[in-house]
Amino acid sequence: MIAINQVNKFYGSFQVLKNCTTQVAKGEVIVVCGPSGSGKSTLIKCINALEPFDEGEIHFDGISVGAKGTDLPLLRRRVGMVFQQFELFPHLTVMDNLTIPQTRILKRSKAAALIKGRELLERVGLAAHGDKYPAQLSGGQQQRVAIARALAMEPQAMLFDEPTSALDPEMVAEVLAVMTELAREGMTMFCVTHEMGFARKVADRVLFMDAGEIIEDALAEDFFNAPKSERAKAFLQQILHH
Repeated sequence: MIAINQVNKFYGSFQVLKNCTTQVAKGEVIVVCGPSGSGKSTLIKCINALEPFDEGEIHFDGISVGAKGTDLPLLRRRVGMVFQQFELFPHLTVMDNLTIPQTRILKRSKAAALIKGRELLERVGLAAHGDKYPAQLSGGQQQRVAIARALAMEPQAMLFDEPTSALDPEMVAEVLAVMTELAREGMTMFCVTHEMGFARKVADRVLFMDAGEIIEDALAEDFFNAPKSERAKAFLQQILHH
């Protein structure tokens, strides 16, 4: 579903992505991990063209992401994205955050959008919060609304860019529970996260990045039990011991 081939990206003379290559099959769950500044968030944003890249190719379900003439709004409808900072509209109610994108972009009727919105709020455990505003919710609740909003567009794949890093520790579990359920339902997922427990439990494969390169691309079990690179071993030792 996602094919990344020899992708390079520069900020001026600084190379932030170096020959990144991997593939994601339909229904596969990929976790991308690595130290801060390793290029993880840049790579995930290249998949739906939120960040342009300088060399290489990215295809989503056969669509060339970097090609001139690619319908990027259509692409982004098919690839849901959940950010570190929830990116909800603060002046809209939770339900309006879910229904307005449906009516404006998918051209659904208001009635159909409301039905879908209620169904998704139920799914993320927030059925009673549709009339509230984002500021009235906890961080974990806001992130679950952001996931529901992405799902309202009925995407074929979901991208998660460190979705729990802005949350208090007790709120992390409720967001990871929603993501785990999505994975069990067969959603194709590409997740940048430091939550190694989630990665161990849910990921099919783990990509380990450092200094803009994909150092390891391994089955999750192999990565956690026998990482090949010394850099990955040191990273795991540090992150799993804290």
